[in-house]
Amino acid sequence: MAANRHLGRIVAMQALYEYFVRSSLEDPGLVLSDITARALSVHKDNIKDTDFVKAVISGAIEKKDEIDGTWLQFATNWPLEQIPLVEVSIIRLAVYELIYPYKDVPAKVAIDEAVELAKQFGGDNAGKFINGVLGSVYKLLFESQSGPKEVLNKVKE
Repeated sequence: MAANRHLGRIVAMQALYEYFVRSSLEDPGLVLSDITARALSVHKDNIKDTDFVKAVISGAIEKKDEIDGTWLQFATNWPLEQIPLVEVSIIRLAVYELIYPYKDVPAKVAIDEAVELAKQFGGDNAGKFINGVLGSVYKLLFESQSGPKEVLNKVKE
């Protein structure tokens, strides 16, 4: 299942990247279901848990503002526009998984997977950058005295 989920995260990251690029260009033909279906069709024989892929893609897009409000506070030296969109897509995917875990995915697995995606698809220092940001998000969400739900309510305010 782990290798299957890893491939699923690659597909999800690629779909998110395409969605956010086309969204920034105000593409009138942008349809999330088309992007998701096309991304999954390439690996249809290798991804068993397509529900996982669909859930993280739609969730990361639906909750983008909440997700960005959570992680951007730890990237203060980097305005969002200066962070490569591949890395932003990876972070959004991982933060979504941290806030809204899918079934049995432990938080630290989501972080490790994001770091691996960053090393594979991001720039030279992407792995370190993403690990640092996600480590801070993890501390905020899981090591806080008030707990994840209260922390997220403060982020939303």
